[in-house]
Amino acid sequence: MPLHRKSPTTTARHLVGLAVAPALLALAAAGPSAAAPPPTAEKAQAQAAQRHGGADTLRRSAPRDLVVGTAVAGGGHHEEQDYADPFAYDVEYRDRMAAEFSSLSPENQAKWEYIHPRQDFYNFYPMDAIVRFAQENRQVVRGHTLLWHSQNPEWLEEGDFTDEELRAILKEHIQTVVGRYAGRIQQWDVANEIVKDDGSGLRVGPTSEGGNIWITRLGPGIIADAFRWAHEADPQAKLFLNDYGVESVNAKSTAYYELVKDLKAEGVPVDGFAIQGHLSTQYGFPADLQANLQRFDALGLETAITELDVRMVLPEDGIPTSAQQAQQADYYRRALQACLGVEDCDSFTIWGFTDKYSWVPVFFTEEGSATVMTADYERKPAYHALQSTLLDARRGAGGR
Repeated sequence: MPLHRKSPTTTARHLVGLAVAPALLALAAAGPSAAAPPPTAEKAQAQAAQRHGGADTLRRSAPRDLVVGTAVAGGGHHEEQDYADPFAYDVEYRDRMAAEFSSLSPENQAKWEYIHPRQDFYNFYPMDAIVRFAQENRQVVRGHTLLWHSQNPEWLEEGDFTDEELRAILKEHIQTVVGRYAGRIQQWDVANEIVKDDGSGLRVGPTSEGGNIWITRLGPGIIADAFRWAHEADPQAKLFLNDYGVESVNAKSTAYYELVKDLKAEGVPVDGFAIQGHLSTQYGFPADLQANLQRFDALGLETAITELDVRMVLPEDGIPTSAQQAQQADYYRRALQACLGVEDCDSFTIWGFTDKYSWVPVFFTEEGSATVMTADYERKPAYHALQSTLLDARRGAGGR
């Protein structure tokens, strides 16, 4: 049965751009050709994107109230690989990204260690390029991330700061980064992975043991402060909690459920709850994913799937079997169906789209083939599963 969707409905250093509004979301779904001609310097890029996509792309297959996104490879572990920065140097990669997706998420380019490497210096250049690229291709952007226990710079983690100084550092960072992109970021992952894996509480303790420096030093109230500061810097952006291991109704997702109720009761401007969705074919699919999204929707939140990939243990020759590819395609399809089945799940992001730049083999040495395209950009069964599901939803929504 086709899935039915709803109708779409600072300071001097801040760069104020195009406001994120329903009209922009519609343009993002429609694709690059719906936009006015890009600047002359970008025409070749836009034309290349059309050659690689046309109407046969994920963004053009999707209902108009759903943005389909990908992570933009760069920074982090990519700097240790034997290839140049993907976004800066791989033209085909950018072409495919422009054609296929209506939403972009910086994989590492907006994380603390990358965007704020020294206390007195912000490295905005890579993030600026992503935001500019997105505007030229009528894509929205998800900001990732503002308060996290990982990938913090040494100056922060090892600095001899008082609690008052640390609090001021976080506020200044959030308002500087969010403010710079005010009106040009659709959603922000404000607080990322703040609950322990067993759901027993917030990440408190030494950083070396997975503790969150902000919560450990400043207390749980800093979470509400972070959302308030982000909202002050950009009242239009939707502000999210984001984590892995919360696909099912379990102790960890329930801890977030209770946290959200408390934050909402305090009037904190938390707008959404996002499920990352780093899945593996070694384990069963989280069959209650839609029910879990739905309970957060019932709290009045938007929901999103933000980092979906499906890894697998590869055979010795490194080539997945037909059965593995079919299982992977089924997981991608079911994750998308879960989002489509919830009214305010309007952002669906896969964490990279080509195995050429996937993070999975770097961190899971025996696993791989986690994305929807091969390293040569050949579409896998998982890609076609997403596309057919999107088309079914679009038709069910009357073409909206």
